[in-house]
Amino acid sequence: MRIGTRSSAMALAQTRGIASQLREARSGLDAEIVRFAPRGDRDQVSKLARHGGKGGAFVGEIRDALRDGLLDAAMHSLKDMPGDEEAPGLVIAAYLKREPFEDALVLREDHDLDGFIRAEAAGMKIGTNSVRRAAYLRRLYPQAEIIHYRGAADTRIRKLDERVMQKLPDGGEVGPADALVVAKCGLERVGFADRIARVFSADEMLCAVGQGIVAVECRRDDWKTREQLALIDDADARCVAWAERELLWVLNGHCNTPIAGLAEISGDRLTLRAAVMSEDGQEIIEYQGKSAADRPRELGRAAGLDLLGRGAGKIIEASRV
Repeated sequence: MRIGTRSSAMALAQTRGIASQLREARSGLDAEIVRFAPRGDRDQVSKLARHGGKGGAFVGEIRDALRDGLLDAAMHSLKDMPGDEEAPGLVIAAYLKREPFEDALVLREDHDLDGFIRAEAAGMKIGTNSVRRAAYLRRLYPQAEIIHYRGAADTRIRKLDERVMQKLPDGGEVGPADALVVAKCGLERVGFADRIARVFSADEMLCAVGQGIVAVECRRDDWKTREQLALIDDADARCVAWAERELLWVLNGHCNTPIAGLAEISGDRLTLRAAVMSEDGQEIIEYQGKSAADRPRELGRAAGLDLLGRGAGKIIEASRV
């Protein structure tokens, strides 16, 4: 099975995990990893909106290769996939078991957490490329400066420790950063778990839709590959992904909109928490609801409609400017 992936350390670790699970599930089944350097990885300066959001920056070129028959499957971080339910001619054939969904704080090597807490991050520069994380950080640390910070997780940490100035889309520079906020599971995948200074709870910083879930996509009519990928599909991950992505689809958000969503299963019940925020973090509309675990799309749809009914649409439209 030829599996396409981005070339970052994190993406390669995820794809090797898929290959390992496939080998365990079926003797003799092996995978060839095909590396790509999509636009979002080649351009480490521009905001993702320039490339059509995360979908255009990280997913589009790999999907094209999949449709052209150059690949049998493609690995994606679900949070990087656009909010459309499924791309024409393609299907998500496997959702891997969700890894930790939380966001984590990484401090520059010459800083310590006690000092960061005492100072309430006053005067510090915290780097992130996520508008969602930036909005939450502006609420949590109003005295800090939140700066645009691009790159793979391991690259960002190297630039953090080396005090590299970060280039901005307008041609200027900012930095060096004092801290970064990165997905906890991403840090663990690339061997930087020891750099986690603190983990943000869902109450402090609700995660991105799909965060911590790896999705494997293939051609809709490729029944052999679909049958093979079904062997590693995780039912709970599929359930929560359907709820969260239905929420995203109803909201019709875009890459400049801070949208958060987290679904969790407990027994036969499904809980969904969601939020839509202004970019400055000053305005936030939140939702929490429950349903039967076998009705994830209905819960996601109810959450999205509830948020729209309370003004989320105005926030989303304002962030398009």
